Amino acid sequence: MKTLVIVTHPDIEKSVINKKWIDELKKSPEKYTVHQLYEAYPDGKINVAEEQKLMESYDKIVFQFPFYWFSSPPLLKQWLDEVILYGWAYGSTSGFKLAGKKMALAVTAGIDEEAYTASGVYKYTMNELFRPYELTFDYIKADYKEPFVYYGIERNPSDEWINRSVPMYLEFLDNL
Repeated sequence: MKTLVIVTHPDIEKSVINKKWIDELKKSPEKYTVHQLYEAYPDGKINVAEEQKLMESYDKIVFQFPFYWFSSPPLLKQWLDEVILYGWAYGSTSGFKLAGKKMALAVTAGIDEEAYTASGVYKYTMNELFRPYELTFDYIKADYKEPFVYYGIERNPSDEWINRSVPMYLEFLDNL
C-alpha cells in the first residue's frame, strides 16, 4: 500500500533534511507518492477537488514539514482550511471521506529535543504542540498516528546528521 507524503516547505531548495527526505522517497515510487504543496501551488490557489481526490486515493497520508513558528508553514494551514471541508471530510452528510485513513506528521525541528520539554526553553513537548493536528484528524475520524520528529539541524547541519535521519524516517513511514 503506497503512502502519500504531502510536503509543505516554503523554500525546498534551501532545505537540507526535507529535501534529502524527498530525494530518498522518490527512489521508491512504488511505495511513496510525494506531493509538494509549494511546488503545486506557488500562487497559493489550491485545487480543492484535486486535493480531495488525491487524499481519497490513499490509506496512509503523512504531512511532512519543517516546524515553523511552533506550527506548520502557512500553506499547510491554508490547505487544511480549504481541503478538509464540511460535507466532505466531516458533517452528518459527509460520508467522512478520510475516516480510517492513517495520518501522521513528519517534522524537522531545528532545536534539540530537550528544548521541547516542560523544563525546556519552549515549555511544551512536540506532542502537546501538535494537539491541533491530532484533534483535526480525530474530528474527521482519521486514524492519527504518533508523529516522527527529527531534531537538532541547527546544532548539527552535517551530512552525517542529515543522512542519519533517512533510515529512521523510512522506517517510520513503512511502519504506519
